[in-house]
Amino acid sequence: MAPKADEKVLDTLAESIAAIFEQAQLSLANHKKNCVALYKLHTKAAGVVQPTKRKGGGAGIGLVGEETFQDAFVDMVNRVLVVKKGPPGADRIVKYVGAYVKFMNEKGACLTRHHDENPTTRFVSRLLSYLLRGFVAKNKNVRYRCIHIVSEMISHLGEVEQDAYNELRDNLMDRLHDKETLIRAHAVMALSKLVGSENPDEIEEGEQTILQTLLDTISTDPSAEVRRAALVHIPVTPTSLDAILSRTRDIDPVMRKLVYAGVLQVKLGHPRQLSIAQREQVVKDGLGDREPAVRVAAGKLVTSWFDVVVAEGLKTGAAEARSGGKEDGTGWEGDDGGVMKGLIGLLGLFDVVGPGEAVAVDAILSVFTTRPETPDVFLFPDSFWKNMTPESAVLARVFVEHCISNKNEARLESASLPVVTAFAFHIQDAYNALLTVLEDIETAKLLRAGLEEEQGEEDEELEEELAKREVIMSELLRMALKLDYADEIGRRKVFSVVKDMLAHPQLPPGLIERCLDVLKEIMPSERDLIRVIVEIIVELREGDEDAEIADEPPIDDNQSDVSQATIRRDRSARRNKERPELTAEERVQADITDIRCLMLCTAVLERVDSTFEDNSTLEGILGDLIIPSVKRKELAMREKALVSLGLCCLIAKNMALSSFQLFLSQAQNAPAELKVQVLRIILDLLIMYDQEFFGKSEDIVSFCTSATRIIDFLLQTLEAEESPEAQAVLCTGICKLLLAGIITDSKVLTCLALMYISPTTIDNQELRQCLTYFFPVYSYSSASNQNRMQSIFISTFDLAVRMHEDLDDDQEMITPYQFGLLMVDWTNPQKAAEV
Repeated sequence: MAPKADEKVLDTLAESIAAIFEQAQLSLANHKKNCVALYKLHTKAAGVVQPTKRKGGGAGIGLVGEETFQDAFVDMVNRVLVVKKGPPGADRIVKYVGAYVKFMNEKGACLTRHHDENPTTRFVSRLLSYLLRGFVAKNKNVRYRCIHIVSEMISHLGEVEQDAYNELRDNLMDRLHDKETLIRAHAVMALSKLVGSENPDEIEEGEQTILQTLLDTISTDPSAEVRRAALVHIPVTPTSLDAILSRTRDIDPVMRKLVYAGVLQVKLGHPRQLSIAQREQVVKDGLGDREPAVRVAAGKLVTSWFDVVVAEGLKTGAAEARSGGKEDGTGWEGDDGGVMKGLIGLLGLFDVVGPGEAVAVDAILSVFTTRPETPDVFLFPDSFWKNMTPESAVLARVFVEHCISNKNEARLESASLPVVTAFAFHIQDAYNALLTVLEDIETAKLLRAGLEEEQGEEDEELEEELAKREVIMSELLRMALKLDYADEIGRRKVFSVVKDMLAHPQLPPGLIERCLDVLKEIMPSERDLIRVIVEIIVELREGDEDAEIADEPPIDDNQSDVSQATIRRDRSARRNKERPELTAEERVQADITDIRCLMLCTAVLERVDSTFEDNSTLEGILGDLIIPSVKRKELAMREKALVSLGLCCLIAKNMALSSFQLFLSQAQNAPAELKVQVLRIILDLLIMYDQEFFGKSEDIVSFCTSATRIIDFLLQTLEAEESPEAQAVLCTGICKLLLAGIITDSKVLTCLALMYISPTTIDNQELRQCLTYFFPVYSYSSASNQNRMQSIFISTFDLAVRMHEDLDDDQEMITPYQFGLLMVDWTNPQKAAEV
């Protein structure tokens, strides 16, 4: 029999436990004290046992005290289960239950040997099995409180039997599909604590692991609260990173902000745990987000990466200084406390040489915004320019543009930037380094000629080095645009270097436009710019045969047009030999040269605003280079020639009118790659010369290019075109013509409205986005536009109904009712700007 003292413990046990719970619900501060008091009661109660008889006739022990304690504890918990979310007392009791389970396991750890049962394991097993029964209760408050308590205590369960673990896991997985948001959120929290304890090898085939289930939840759950709970509690591992980063495009702004502020900044130890592509995605999505709060969070994340890189650089520099080595491999020293080198290291986290340059620049500007004092420590010693890397070149250019955009010229002066003449020599040095790499590549090709060897590692290294040198050269040229060219000596030096670069037959195509931007900045007039480019084209086409002509004195600005024309006739762009007279090898080389010359033509014509008649130097290029190239069969050459011809037409009205039929025929017969360019040219010409093409005077335009024929051509091409890119180009051009009031035909609006909802354009996001913007702007901009939309309502709706009836099984389209609502909204006179 149990002693009387023990019986008294059981008699007052319920009241004692109730008193402890009463205190626990008042404040979180007394939970530890109450855990100690409750554990003492538990220990005393566990000592109360009673002898029993087993079925086999043997003697046993009845755990009377433990069962009494468990019953009293569960009774206290029952009082909380029916309380809905909100009352703080109930929430404190839930936390107290979790705290007591944790306290019990810590105290009872010393009693556990192997898998022996003890009061702690028996109590946890009883409480857990009881709460799991509440997971399927009809009362949503009971389900919520049960899963809330389980999520609080799940981290402190200790060792549980496999069957109990499987039951817990299965019940929690089922609650992920509960109709209540709070229950799903707490199920996510509880499951996330089981991720580390799950053995993937024990999962049956076809069944998802807990982590896979949570990764699905983070993307597919309709509630933002559940997705946020999954995002915060999922561990950051290589497996989960892609799903976590995909939430930078979540529809919920709080979710997007949480990715940066609550996950990447807190849980990510080093940015290099992400791949280059992932880092670029994170920065691009964050800094480009439409919500200011998300942009701020992304900016703080980038700044934290900067701090990590700076600290890393300082440690490396200190270690190398102690070992007597160089501070780092940059080859220059600064007194900025490692800020510039830290920013260069930050740029190194992105693919500056490739497409990641724009993202890297945004990251640097973000640091400048978050910490405005950062540019104040910049200092550019001469050694900086002699040891340029792509990252340091980008940093220098961003710094210069940042200071100019903020009108902080004093900061530029204090940064010891070189004067124009010195900068010209730095450009010359970078150009020489570029030529050296080009020569090395040519040498490697010659050595490999005749040998059936594939491109080796050495050749790949040369190509990579060329790409780096190209980036450095490009950044220096972009900085050259911001220089003060009052220094005539420096201006001439820059002009000389840039002209030599354009005249080099192997200059990387990506540098052509940069060079022309610089020339346009330093040349006194467009006529001089065109004349220089024409001379370069002539030299490229003549090659070495007439190299002596390159030594001729430049044309004086004071020379008359007659003398200039005489010089142009002496130096025509026409080759000395006709194409049939060339050998096969010479023809290939001539074609390569012509393509480069056409690229020069395109680049210079894009930068010219004066008319073709004011620049008679272009006539020779047009007749000797552009027109013959248009007639060629090679697609690459014909495309560049047509673009050049189109640009000529934009500054020559008569040429545009006479050549328009050529572009129409090319659009009908050209391959898909060429058709997009031709359609752009046609639409540009229609916008440029709207009076000539859509005017009422029939003597201006022939019948074949009358306004009606042009509109019919555009609509027929749009309806018949299968290329998404060509569709988008046509749609964008037609929308511009409509918004400008150049086209007022209602059938064009009908065609665009049907294209907007057509199942064939469902994957053409560029077209859909264009029309999503166009229709409200067009309809609300004026009453006349809205009247046109009203006039097509009935006929367009009827065609939409027929289109919906003819849908195939695998096609999708909005319902006629939804389309009707769109039309009603667009034709609402209350939304029109002019009523």
